[in-house]
Amino acid sequence: MPKPKLLSTHKLFEAPRKLLDEHFEVEYWEKAGRPPRAEVLAQVVDKEALICLLTEKINDELLNAAPKVRIVSNVAVGFDNIDVAACTRRKVVATNTPGVLDETTADFAWTLLMAVARRLVEGDQLTRSGAWPGWNLDQLCGADVWGKTLGLVGFGRIGRAVARRAVGFGMRIIYNDAIPVAPDVEKQFNAQFVERDRLFAEADFISLHVPLLPETRRLISTAQLEKMKRTAFLINTSRGPVVDEAALVAALEVGQIAGAALDVYENEPVVHPGLVGRKDVVLAPHIASASLETRTKMAMMAAENCVALFTGKRPPNVLNPEVL
Repeated sequence: MPKPKLLSTHKLFEAPRKLLDEHFEVEYWEKAGRPPRAEVLAQVVDKEALICLLTEKINDELLNAAPKVRIVSNVAVGFDNIDVAACTRRKVVATNTPGVLDETTADFAWTLLMAVARRLVEGDQLTRSGAWPGWNLDQLCGADVWGKTLGLVGFGRIGRAVARRAVGFGMRIIYNDAIPVAPDVEKQFNAQFVERDRLFAEADFISLHVPLLPETRRLISTAQLEKMKRTAFLINTSRGPVVDEAALVAALEVGQIAGAALDVYENEPVVHPGLVGRKDVVLAPHIASASLETRTKMAMMAAENCVALFTGKRPPNVLNPEVL
């Protein structure tokens, strides 16, 4: 009996490839860079399963080109690239990779926070330049992190992991989410729910951990930035369009906030030109989950979702269970 056909828009890693090759006839995108849209549409025509990254838009256009596809397995926890409703209409299972990247992403949120607060990128550039004159009392003085107030916008798995790390820095932790967590959870993380305006007014560091939804698109814009302390920093490892980049540039230009550290962008891979040359901004290329261990686990989870469906089991991470 022939194996079902699967398209993976990335070459993946050895372990998930081995699993997929046992169960599917797999076509991998092996070239450097991301596959052009036309290539994806052409290759998916006869496929029954698709493993994709955030860069692939799974919408009516793609689903029309893939009449045989039964599952779309996203190698990411976020799934704003997938039109879940369109998948559901066609009884196509959509899956993601939640949980596996929480701790790694929290690590990186702290990496950005520390880097922008202590002016690490500027210091690295100065040291490499050959122009460093040696130690001086007021050289590259940044901001303390310990004992400050951390504001978390979004208090799900990643937000809580960030909060757990903040305890070691003796920080006051405040958060805002659609629904406050239970008192015992707040006690566990030493966190206090506050209204969003109060969070912006009181936090020294604001870290974003919300999904991209219609109500969170440009959640951070002029009105919110104007409420922040002039000494405060904004950290974003969630989704780029959560931040209005033009408003952020304007706020930085007038010293409304002290700085920002971003891993994601409003129009990836394009970065607002007003951010690129600023010394008070740290820019990373969407690598919050980019440890070899975590990215391998993500790819394996995506592979396991596909294998489960084609072996008569329920995929572990279904976004639209009503199709099963």
